[in-house]
Amino acid sequence: MKKRTNIIEIIDLSVMLGDYKALSGITVSIPSGAWVMVTGPNGGGKTTLLKCILGLITPSTGTMLIDGLAPQKIKPDIIGYVPQFKTLDRHFPARVIELVSSGIIRHWPGKLRRNHHRQAMDALEKVGAGKLASQSVGTLSGGELQRVYLARAMVRKPQLILLDEAATGMDVTGEVDMYEILENWRDRTNSTIVMVSHDWQGEHYHASHALLVNRGLISFGHPHEALSEKNLGRAFGHATHKHDHIHASTHRHEHSDTMTESR
Repeated sequence: MKKRTNIIEIIDLSVMLGDYKALSGITVSIPSGAWVMVTGPNGGGKTTLLKCILGLITPSTGTMLIDGLAPQKIKPDIIGYVPQFKTLDRHFPARVIELVSSGIIRHWPGKLRRNHHRQAMDALEKVGAGKLASQSVGTLSGGELQRVYLARAMVRKPQLILLDEAATGMDVTGEVDMYEILENWRDRTNSTIVMVSHDWQGEHYHASHALLVNRGLISFGHPHEALSEKNLGRAFGHATHKHDHIHASTHRHEHSDTMTESR
């Protein structure tokens, strides 16, 4: 079977949340193997769009297809998901290996099967967190927890990884490490990454595409074009404000990546 060029097809998608129109008339095609940052102002519909891709919200009108199928009909191992930090109860008595394994068996594991343990350990090693396997989740730092979440998302070797503001609350080193892990994963597997983020300056360097939304689609394409001054003005309402710090941020990330490689 011929592999699809676009892994996500969104056609005239609108979402009503009660009386509130969260999204209106979104049409966009996301290529397989792309890294897409989804950005825009608070309340602009970024997380709502992500939940539509996950199948957690059904569009009021329009079409959402993942690899040619409605989200509710795809196999669970096609998508890996990294939620926001605040969704995790740090007091829940769980070990890291159990959290990662829950991404395989889709419920909280009892005694782990040998193959599940092996898969989970392999995912942890790939994100540089193998030594954390026996630790309690509640003892992890923000950067360590992010690695564990990434391992859980990657454990089934998905075609598509979705991240919801995954860098929020992380220090600079942890953020750089996360981007490096994702880039290496994408290079090895040609997986597609869709990352909701407020850090459009930082992700400008890493993403192949930017999807700028404010309840409707503002722009989609290469970050340099999609995040033009005109488009940012339409999204954020400050068209006269210059964003030269995008380039400064790019240089900072390049410098940080160089330091990471040299460690």
